[in-house]
Amino acid sequence: MRGDEPKVMKAIIPTYEVALPDTPYSLWAGGRLDDFLHLPETSRVEIIGGEIVVSPAPRLSHSMIMDDICQEFHLCRGRVSDFPWRCLQNVNLDLVGIEEGYIPDLLVLDGQIAREARAADVRNLVADQIELAIEVTSPSNAPNDRRPAVGNSNRTKWSGYALAEIPYYLLVDPDPKEPCITLYSIPHLNSGAYLEQETWKFGETIVLPEHLGVSIPTTEWEPWSSRL
Repeated sequence: MRGDEPKVMKAIIPTYEVALPDTPYSLWAGGRLDDFLHLPETSRVEIIGGEIVVSPAPRLSHSMIMDDICQEFHLCRGRVSDFPWRCLQNVNLDLVGIEEGYIPDLLVLDGQIAREARAADVRNLVADQIELAIEVTSPSNAPNDRRPAVGNSNRTKWSGYALAEIPYYLLVDPDPKEPCITLYSIPHLNSGAYLEQETWKFGETIVLPEHLGVSIPTTEWEPWSSRL
């Protein structure tokens, strides 16, 4: 084989293999990975723990929680003249340092940074631009969002966000076994872990750090349906 021939990578998408001309991360970062996977347009494709992870479109209850959170940021922008934060849904986040690519449910970033990224028409945001990442778990992919189980060395979004030193990670977990919301903070680069956390039950009001200035009521949030 000639040294200048492209290396053929393989992606396993749930039940079949696809030959790839480059690494999944490189294709994802360049916006080309979807071209090789032939998935429904509503699918969300991410690189988590070095693997291609495909998620279906979220259920209505999932989307409503996301909307509730965004609405609180929008309301604060209307009330506070110099409120700096923007809340964005389903934007590509390129974790360049660990070669992973996520599509968080929500990202919170400074409005000026958001305006500059918009003017530059960037494909992906990067970790240095993000103050808070938010994920709402679903039955199909909850382990990808949570802290890895004890004894499991596989990387999840929890550890990926910590390795990328994103200051805050808010995890909304409607699992009926123990529905809760957890705010993780103080990312530790060497261990890929968050050192602090604060937890709320469904029905309580989430109080984000003072500099964000947002509280989020959760009285209408419900665990996953027992029919799922």
